[in-house]
Amino acid sequence: MAQQLEPIARMVAQLSRLPGIGQKSAQRLAYHIIGMPLEDVRELASVLYQGRKAIRYCAVCGNYATGELCDICADERRRNGQICVVRDPRDVAAIERMHDFHGSYHVLHGTLSPMDGIGPDDIRIRELLARLKDHTVKEVILATNPDIEGEATASYIARLLKPMGVLVTRIAHGVPVGGELEYTDEVTLSLLMLDGTQEELLKKMTELCRGQERIEVSSPYDAPF
Repeated sequence: MAQQLEPIARMVAQLSRLPGIGQKSAQRLAYHIIGMPLEDVRELASVLYQGRKAIRYCAVCGNYATGELCDICADERRRNGQICVVRDPRDVAAIERMHDFHGSYHVLHGTLSPMDGIGPDDIRIRELLARLKDHTVKEVILATNPDIEGEATASYIARLLKPMGVLVTRIAHGVPVGGELEYTDEVTLSLLMLDGTQEELLKKMTELCRGQERIEVSSPYDAPF
């Protein structure tokens, strides 16, 4: 079996290092790039290099920036006493697409994960506490992901902020718009239930979704769910 030419193999090896790009996808990209005009390849390489070289971290929130401050921290209208804490700059971009949040951000650049050796000193928790010392922040919104690491990070930060007298809130999470209960996991559903009724309601809803339960509409009529 013929081996790949060394330049192609090197391209594939580098492209496969990107997240979500496997060996086959990297190979397709490599062959596509080879088929591009040389000037377009030079432009692509230059944009990637210059873009990476120009990006830095905001000195205040840790978001991506091209100067000392990102556009959000440089905007005085965003200093309304709210700070939204997120894991990485991609989360900032996601929230900004809503155009509903008008405060500032704090990017942790990670979440607590003892299994991976990531502790409080490895993410930007100390910088968050420093931002609260001037007492201009009235609310901290914890917007980490609703997974084990995200929940652990949110709980840890909430405990740290409790003595500081700052309102600490958590973003809501549950069934997405357009989603179906049948495909929603039990943990998410249980978080949506009222205290004291989680297990019974969850069990009933699971049975309904599986077609093993019936709902009485009005006697003597009943309808399968």
